[in-house]
Amino acid sequence: MTSDRHRDRHGYAMTDTGEEAAGHLERALEALLFFRPEMVEASASAVAAAPRSPLAQAFAAYLGLLGTEEKEAAAARERFERFRAQFDRSGATPRERAHIDAASAWLAGDIHEAGRVLGELAVAYPRDVMALAVGHQVDFFTGDAVRLRDRVGGALSAWDPEDPHHGPLTGMYAFGLEESGLYDRSEAVGRAAVEANPHDVWGIHAVVHTFEMQGRFAEGIAYLDARTSAWSSGNFLTVHNWWHYALYAIEAGDTDRALEIYDAALHTPESQGYALELLDASALLWRLLLAGDDQSARWSRLADAWAARHDGPFYAFNDVHALMAYLGAGRLADAEALVRDRKAWLNTPHPGVANHAMTHEIGVPVCRALIAFTQGHYDQTVDLLLPLRNRLNTYGGSHAQRDAVQKTLIEAALRGGRDDLARTLLSERLGVRPSSPYNWLTQARLAERLGRAAEAAAARRRAEELRGGARAGQRGDGGA
Repeated sequence: MTSDRHRDRHGYAMTDTGEEAAGHLERALEALLFFRPEMVEASASAVAAAPRSPLAQAFAAYLGLLGTEEKEAAAARERFERFRAQFDRSGATPRERAHIDAASAWLAGDIHEAGRVLGELAVAYPRDVMALAVGHQVDFFTGDAVRLRDRVGGALSAWDPEDPHHGPLTGMYAFGLEESGLYDRSEAVGRAAVEANPHDVWGIHAVVHTFEMQGRFAEGIAYLDARTSAWSSGNFLTVHNWWHYALYAIEAGDTDRALEIYDAALHTPESQGYALELLDASALLWRLLLAGDDQSARWSRLADAWAARHDGPFYAFNDVHALMAYLGAGRLADAEALVRDRKAWLNTPHPGVANHAMTHEIGVPVCRALIAFTQGHYDQTVDLLLPLRNRLNTYGGSHAQRDAVQKTLIEAALRGGRDDLARTLLSERLGVRPSSPYNWLTQARLAERLGRAAEAAAARRRAEELRGGARAGQRGDGGA
C-alpha cells in the first residue's frame, strides 16, 4: 500500500506524488494546454521527482504518443512497461488506474479504447485537465468531430470561469464546434478564448479553422497578422498555424507568399523532420500540384525528409502525406513500395490496433487513388475516392487537412470528364463556402468544359472580386 498522497488544486488525489512532483505536473499540464515546449522538461522533472507517480508516468506516456512519432511511442512504451511491472493498482485511486489503462491501451495501438476510458474519466472527474486535453487530441487523431466537441463541452459547466485553465479549455471547445460545422458558435467561443488568453494558440487555431471552412481567407489573414507575436514562434503549433496562413495566401491568389511561408516556416533547412510538420508541408505542395504548379525541387527535399524517417505502419494519415511527397518528387517506386509494405502488414491481423482499420479502409485506398491521379488515371482516382469522401474523417485529421484529398477527387472528376459528379461536388462546396475563389475558379473551368462561356466568365469575375477585396492586406505585418 502506498503512503505518499497529495491533492492537486482541484482536490483530486495523487498517489506517490509529492508536492515537488505535483508542481512539475501542473506546469506540464499548463504547457500542454498552450503547446509550450516546456511540457517535455516539466514532465521529465515530475517523473524524476516521483518515479512511482501513476499520473506523472501516464503523462509521460501520453507525450510519447501525441506527436504521432513511431519511435517516440516505442520508447514511451518501453519506459511505461517498466513502470507497470512494479505498479500497485490496489494502492492507486480509480482516476489514476483509469489513466494507466488509457495510456496502456493507446501504447498498444488501441487509440479508440484510450479515448473511451478518457471519456469516462471526464465524466467522473470533469476538472481532470489531463483527461480532457489528451482526450481532445485522441478525438482529433481519430477524426471524431462530435467527441471533439462534446468531450470538452460536457465538462465546462463544472469549471469556474475564473479558473486559469477555463480559457484554453474553451479554445479546445471552439475547435470541436468548428469541426462539427457550428461555425458561428465556434468563432464566438474561439475569439473569447483568445481574448482571455492571447497566447492560446489552439484557440487561435480554432478561429482560423472556422475562417478556412467558410472561405473567409481575408479575415483569416487579418486575424493572424494581428496576433503574429502570439502564435508565430515558441510553441509546437507554430508550423501548423503558418500552414493555415499559407492556405489563405493561396486562396488570395498569392502563390509566391505561400511559398515564402513554406520556405521560411513549413520546411526549412533547420526542420527536424517531425511528422506533424512534414504532413503540413506535403498538404500545401499537393494543393499546388493539383493546380498544375510544379514544385519539383521542394518536393524532392520533402521526399528525402519523409524517406529519412523510415516509418513503419504506425498512422495511416502520415502515410498518405509521405506518399504525396514521393509522388510530387516523381519517386513512383517509393510510393508503390510504401503501399506494398502497408498491404503486406494488413495481411496479418492486429487485434485492437486502430491503425489496421485506418490503413485498410482509408489509407491504402487513398494512396492508390493518389498514385492513379499522378499517372493520369482519373476514372480510377474517382472510383477509389468517391466511396470514401464522406468517411475520410475516420483516419484522422481535420476537415481542412483532409480537403487536399477532397480537392483531388474534384480535380480527377474534372480531368476525367465526370461532369455530373464535378457539378455536384462544386455545388456542395459553393453552398458552404461561397467566398472561396477556388470554388468559383473551379466552377468556371467546369462551365468552360460544358461550353457555357457566359457562366464561366461570371464565375471568374466572382473569384476576382473576392481576391481583390483581400489584396490590400494579404501580406499584412507578419513575416515568416
